[in-house]
Amino acid sequence: MKGSILIVDDEKGQRDILFTILDKEGYRITPAPSVREALHRLDKEEFDLILSDLKLPGMSGMDLLDRVLADNPEQCVIIMTAHGTVDSAVEAMKKGAFDYLEKPLERDNLLLTLRRAFEHITLLRENRVLQKKLESTRTIPNIIGENPKIREMYRIINKIAPTSSTVLIYGESGTGKELVARAIHEGSSRKSNPFLAINCAAIPETLIESELFGHEKGSFTGANAREIGIFEAADSGTVFLDEVGEMNVAMQAKLLRALQEKEIRRVGGKTNIPIDVRIVAATNKDLEKEIRRGTFREDLFYRLNVIRITLPPLRERGSDIVTLAEHFVRKYSQSSGIPLKGISKGALKILMNYAWPGNVRQLESVIERGMLLAEGEQIEPQDLPAEVRGELSATGSFQFDLPPEGISFEELERDLILKAMDRSGWVINKAAPLLGLSYKTLQYRLDKFGIEKPEK
Repeated sequence: MKGSILIVDDEKGQRDILFTILDKEGYRITPAPSVREALHRLDKEEFDLILSDLKLPGMSGMDLLDRVLADNPEQCVIIMTAHGTVDSAVEAMKKGAFDYLEKPLERDNLLLTLRRAFEHITLLRENRVLQKKLESTRTIPNIIGENPKIREMYRIINKIAPTSSTVLIYGESGTGKELVARAIHEGSSRKSNPFLAINCAAIPETLIESELFGHEKGSFTGANAREIGIFEAADSGTVFLDEVGEMNVAMQAKLLRALQEKEIRRVGGKTNIPIDVRIVAATNKDLEKEIRRGTFREDLFYRLNVIRITLPPLRERGSDIVTLAEHFVRKYSQSSGIPLKGISKGALKILMNYAWPGNVRQLESVIERGMLLAEGEQIEPQDLPAEVRGELSATGSFQFDLPPEGISFEELERDLILKAMDRSGWVINKAAPLLGLSYKTLQYRLDKFGIEKPEK
């Protein structure tokens, strides 16, 4: 059987002729005397192709075309028309009909047109199958790795990106939370609209409401003109709220209301403004612990935590360290013009043994530095920072030795933080650079491990 055709023509003689010709050619034919009957048939079954007369009693072939393509834009439709209505048939093709045939129909021309139509249908189906295969196996741009946790993350992103559900991304600083947020946006129907990010930890508490929702002229000192916030600016797009756990409880209540009501009010404004944005939030805090502490609203947590994605730290990703390092070598080799071939085995061994407290962001920085300092064709151990090599450096970095029996990464991380804090006199601003961390990230790790300055 070559395929199924729905023939729509009010002339019984024409339907019978077409049935005889096409049934003999191996097509499965279903006749319909009107558009109403054709639509009834289409509700019950699918047809590969619709062959419809243009002029029909009641609704016309053009009406049928509009209805069919509204439900299925890929439906193949061929219009039959009398000589005097060719202009209307051309208009039908502009609307999406595959082709038209002039009456009286010529057998050879009819069969040739149908052959081309079915070749087109086959190509569309093959493309759909190929697209599905690509979507099921595709990775995420700019996110590199084959670790099982990363592969599972790919699967979740590909699954939820086309939806409008709110997403909460967990991960330590430097693990790539914004890359994941952008990948979700790019995989959605909103991808042609804005993606706007805001770091909630970097905005003073007094200004974050204005940054999110905008303000009216004169609403506070310095508000010299009306400004729209990122929720308005990202209309029909995505808003990425990084470090949402740093937002104070009062602002959390206002964010919750905006998410529930899908509207915001500018600071100093008197009217509510409808919004259509998808929210992707990220945090390196345990928000459920923050809820118990009373520093994060439980109702907001459940509003944000519809879909949860957890990014593993680099120290848990094994061979991905090598994959990422080689990726960064290629990246900076292209951008800087440094013709480096790669990383020596000795340097790779050091990279694999390091705990990477700053995660992927720190690894990228280390590779960029190594490429700039490399004397030969590869990055060698001496091209890596002293803290990565585990050696005492002139900057005051501390030394550690890996014991023969090994050590857990958490124990190692805690030990490194204690040594850095001790060396810096328990001043976080001085200890953070020794570890390659930001002030906030180190503060988070101090809280995580319950590390406090010892009493004298």
